[in-house]
Amino acid sequence: MSLDMTPVHRNLHTKVSFLGLEFEDLILVLALAALMNLLAHFVGDNSRVFGMPLNVFMEFVVPALAVPFLILFKYGRPRGYLTDLVRSFFSPRAWCALERDSELTHSYVVEEEGQIYASAYRNED
Repeated sequence: MSLDMTPVHRNLHTKVSFLGLEFEDLILVLALAALMNLLAHFVGDNSRVFGMPLNVFMEFVVPALAVPFLILFKYGRPRGYLTDLVRSFFSPRAWCALERDSELTHSYVVEEEGQIYASAYRNED
């Protein structure tokens, strides 16, 4: 009985990209296209941009221009940059590490007799 062998490709760790954009970036372009399609239905027929109706411009040109903009925006940045950027917008902020703690009722660092102790290690009660 012989052992069946199958070839294993060496590039399994590489990320899939199209036009230099990752999968998440293409989802963003598709979401922008869907949003522009919805907004284009509310635009009047008399509006024109560069000689073409504004609704056609919004539906086709804006998403098409988003692809080269994203390529230029992501140039030189690591993979997953856009995802991390969006996460940073929705994550809670820690503006300053030096800001006073509103729940701290007594000093954390206590200085007695020329020595400094951390109050977490002392039983002050």
